[in-house]
Amino acid sequence: MTASLKLPLVPASFFGMVLGLSGLANAWRVGGRIWHLPALIGEVLTFVALAVWLVLIVLYALKWMVAREEAFKEVVHPVQCCFIGLVGVATMLVAGGLLPYSRIGAETIFLIGAVFTLAFSVWRTGGLWQGERDIAATTAVLYLPSVAGSFVTAIVGAALGFPQWAQLFFGASFFAWLAIESALLHRLLTGPALAAPLRPTLGIQLAPPAVGALAYISVTQGPPDMLVHAMIGYGLLQALIMLRLLPWIMKEGFSPAYWAFTFGATALATAPMRLVERGDVGAVTQLAPILFAAANIVVGLIALATIRLIANRKLVIGWVALADRDAGTVGQR
Repeated sequence: MTASLKLPLVPASFFGMVLGLSGLANAWRVGGRIWHLPALIGEVLTFVALAVWLVLIVLYALKWMVAREEAFKEVVHPVQCCFIGLVGVATMLVAGGLLPYSRIGAETIFLIGAVFTLAFSVWRTGGLWQGERDIAATTAVLYLPSVAGSFVTAIVGAALGFPQWAQLFFGASFFAWLAIESALLHRLLTGPALAAPLRPTLGIQLAPPAVGALAYISVTQGPPDMLVHAMIGYGLLQALIMLRLLPWIMKEGFSPAYWAFTFGATALATAPMRLVERGDVGAVTQLAPILFAAANIVVGLIALATIRLIANRKLVIGWVALADRDAGTVGQR
């Protein structure tokens, strides 16, 4: 008798879970250093992020092997295509989390993630520059290939001891952020309203200034300066705008797309904490504990809602039946 195994068709956007979990793990690690919070929590979150990454990597690879048509649909999709960049970003963040345990392992995983991220960024951005794009498909996902990818390359690269390379990637992401920001805001201000299913992608809008501030802290030394304070300030403004828009964004209820908020939220919390660690005083010392608590609430609520979807078998819509060799076919449902 022919047996088969049904596998979920995991979208690349699911790697956003790794970004949020890794970001929160990093925040707890910093919190352990500056506030003497339990170090175990940060390490547990690090390995939870690693486990989620491993599961997603395996499922995403299997998707390309047994349901290649579905995988290619994602590549050519005007919005979903950019989420593929998260594969490399998540890989680099996992490498950063593993650094205290294995430098060789962290460097190896980081190199794989960095090469993938740069290659995909060049390929995807080159395609975007050719035009012929519907303005309705222009969303904050455009930040993912070049801005998120290069900022994270700078953060993890600096932690691994490659400061000059990290500075180059910071420059690439910083100026790409400014360029894409202007195009995106023009679309939001003058184009049609975002379709309801796309509105959670606005959560990505919070990430560039917050993750950029972390990258800037990573590639610089000495006392904090005005630029990093300005980037955190802009991130705070984005967060307040997100709160104002939340009822509009949540019109269709919860979906895994809300993980788009988590990386920016955790970075916005961690950046002031890193400044406190450097001896900064003033506003950041007051903001740091508030933003840290907010990041835990954001990630915690989204994680709980995701677990509920898993329990109700609603997390993934598409499945593929992987039959044994005797069957000779692969069916989709």
